[in-house]
Amino acid sequence: MYKHFFKRLIDIVLSLIALIIVSPILILVVIGLLLTGEHYVFYFQKRIGYKNGYFNIWKFATMLKDSPNLAGGIYTTKKDPRLMPLGGFLRRTKINELPQIINILKGDMSIIGPRPLVDKTFDPYPDHVKATIYNIKPGLTGIGSIFFRNEEKLLSETILPTHIFYAKHISPYKGELELWYQNHLSLYTDVMLILITAWAILFPENNLIYKVFRDLPEKPKELITNS
Repeated sequence: MYKHFFKRLIDIVLSLIALIIVSPILILVVIGLLLTGEHYVFYFQKRIGYKNGYFNIWKFATMLKDSPNLAGGIYTTKKDPRLMPLGGFLRRTKINELPQIINILKGDMSIIGPRPLVDKTFDPYPDHVKATIYNIKPGLTGIGSIFFRNEEKLLSETILPTHIFYAKHISPYKGELELWYQNHLSLYTDVMLILITAWAILFPENNLIYKVFRDLPEKPKELITNS
């Protein structure tokens, strides 16, 4: 009942409230982006969503328009030279994700769920993950987003090529975390993930998620070494 009705109802109510609360921030960011960088505000990208269908995700622009064709491709590192003047701040604070409130209102996304990926970051998932991860709507935040909030740092520090490190170490564990979420999907889990997300924004270097959820899949040693 929660998964199929109340989760969507909560998404609509909370996203409407959030849109009202953050509207002053959104307006300031729009003005800032119009006055800096390449002077464009929103970035739209085709992402994989519910039942592996596609939709266009909304984000504030943080990188040069031609970024996918420049060195680094679809992977972003901590001090990526393709970032626009406000880009680093918007990504660090996750403000660049706020326009996805519109995706939530439209029904493309939920507040909590697996992050919607592009094909190149979806393909490294094991087959059993690809077959089930989007049996629920993708989310603005979620278990994988919280754990990999330092993903850019991980990709910056590895000695492996970024696409290999992502496919070999990040993708498998992220997939297992998202399957854990589906098996534990409940109002309690979603409320705790919202609170932990807020805590992680204020205090990025914390392990609160492992104190709240004690049965999470074991963290690979490669991610411990590089975190």
